[in-house]
Amino acid sequence: MGFQLSSLTSLTILDISNNNLGNQIPYQLPPNLQQLNLAENGFNGAIPYSISQMTSLKYLNLGHNQLQGALVDIFGQLSALSTLDLSFNSLSGDLPKSFSNLTSMNNMYLQNNQFTGTIDVLASLPLENLNVENNHFSGWIPEQLKNINLQKNGNSWSSGPAPPPPPGTPPASHANRQHKSGSSNRPSDGGGSGGGSKKSGIGGGGVAGIVISILVVGAIVAFFVMKRRSRRSSTDVEKLDNQPFSPLTSHEVQEVKSIQASSAMNTKMFETSASINLRPPPIDRNKSFDEDDFSKKPIVPKKVNTAPINCKSYSIADLQVATGSFSIENLIGEGSIGRVYWAQFDDGKVLAVKKINLSALPNHLSEDFMDIVSDISRLHHPNVTELVGYCSEHGQHLLVYEFHKNGSLHDFLHLSDEDSKPLTWNTRVKIALGTARALEYLHEVCSPSVVHKNFKSANILLDMELNPHLSDCGLASFVPDVDQAPNDNAGSGYSAPEVDMSGQRTIKSDVYSFGVVMLELVTGRKPFDSSRPRTEQSLVRWATPQLHDIDALAKMVDPALKGLYPVKSLSRFADVIALCVQPEPEFRPPMSEVVQALVRLVQRANMSKRTFGTEQGASPRTDNPDAQESVP
Repeated sequence: MGFQLSSLTSLTILDISNNNLGNQIPYQLPPNLQQLNLAENGFNGAIPYSISQMTSLKYLNLGHNQLQGALVDIFGQLSALSTLDLSFNSLSGDLPKSFSNLTSMNNMYLQNNQFTGTIDVLASLPLENLNVENNHFSGWIPEQLKNINLQKNGNSWSSGPAPPPPPGTPPASHANRQHKSGSSNRPSDGGGSGGGSKKSGIGGGGVAGIVISILVVGAIVAFFVMKRRSRRSSTDVEKLDNQPFSPLTSHEVQEVKSIQASSAMNTKMFETSASINLRPPPIDRNKSFDEDDFSKKPIVPKKVNTAPINCKSYSIADLQVATGSFSIENLIGEGSIGRVYWAQFDDGKVLAVKKINLSALPNHLSEDFMDIVSDISRLHHPNVTELVGYCSEHGQHLLVYEFHKNGSLHDFLHLSDEDSKPLTWNTRVKIALGTARALEYLHEVCSPSVVHKNFKSANILLDMELNPHLSDCGLASFVPDVDQAPNDNAGSGYSAPEVDMSGQRTIKSDVYSFGVVMLELVTGRKPFDSSRPRTEQSLVRWATPQLHDIDALAKMVDPALKGLYPVKSLSRFADVIALCVQPEPEFRPPMSEVVQALVRLVQRANMSKRTFGTEQGASPRTDNPDAQESVP
């Protein structure tokens, strides 16, 4: 599919089902669609976040694809959606809470996935047909769903009578469901109210007392939080930059007020709101966070971040000002994980802001994001792009990195204009050695090892001295099996053979991708180029048979070098490439051996330099790795 579909603003029906398009669904889709059918295409990855903005959507069919990961909360504004088909994919995790906003939903097909948890969130929907077969659902089937056309086999349902819910929850929740479903005049309401009349437990007065108590506690906590905020100066806020949770926003305070004013609310909604709005309880700001501090917080995510975060916390407002409201003029790059913007802050510092695509988010990222930030903030290496800060507000997740003015290696090799100087052989070896050291650090120094999973020349950034800095380190840990070239239907050319077969990326597949980048440095060619003759489109297939033939190798070298390279240095460079791109992963060397081989190449060149001087056309700096070699 194309990648600029958002301009099709008049399109209301898009049906491209039963084709063989594959790859990921584009991030941007026509915004005013009423019917979208992408079934049976082999799409993989996640459901794009742009679907959340299609408020006119009535029919959505993504069935019979290879979609993966958990459903994120993108259904909150899709109140017009009446048919949803996600069947026969590999979707996992619990059903999102925003499903409860699908107030027009009549037909839902979730069968043959890997969903877990309960289906309670569907209880209040006006469903007529529901298929949840062959998942990993558990718990009890809500009474409201027992009188519809329900297909439920192949799950782990609980048998026997349902246990009593927490005190105060059943009456409020049940009454609210009666009211909702009663407004739609559905016959299943009779069964629901009948079950409720037999219920025993806390009476109406007890429920009211409990709800009022919770409201009072919420009001007190909100009061203290607002009071602390009013006292806090701008310098105090600076001190909180390393805290994992941001203070209440004005929008969240307003939500607390609305909770206080409401007399008849859905208890389930109250629990959700309270877990968000009461998140920052009064704490001693001078005390450092430890495990106990986090465990006392009322929020109950699946994972709780207990590790320190060694970088700054930014607000959305800060980043909007610095990036010109994420304007297209400030856009400096876009990948499968997100867009990168040039950002200039009030103190004159220039940084790069990566805005993570919500369509790329995996299971429960809102809870995991702070853990991921903590992990990335601990990566410190001269050849790894440094994480400066992060932002996690209003459902948005952004990462702030140091900025490298010279852009990426990909741009230098493939997008250079006539005025730019080509990379010398010395510089190419220096880039290869630096990125090899970055991968060696990730694979063999970090514990546990970090698999990059998205190693390519576009993720190698160059500073003013053309030193390499590997970006996106640690990001692939929460975007598994990320598509490295989403706009290249023929494949990126960086993936190892085993990745194309299994989809699993490992340390050994990183080594393969590194070998492909080395080939880019030697030849100046893209890893996959459909504009070339068929036998030369795949760089690895074309180049590998020629790596040990010195005459053929000389013909492969990037013409931009104009023959200014040491022949023996080139030959040894090619030997390393051949080891890295072997089809069998077990035969590829660890990155520490690759580093050693490149260091030996540099040392030999430096020894010969003392006798023969620097190579013609190379930088005269004495630390350059290459010179015309005369020793084997």
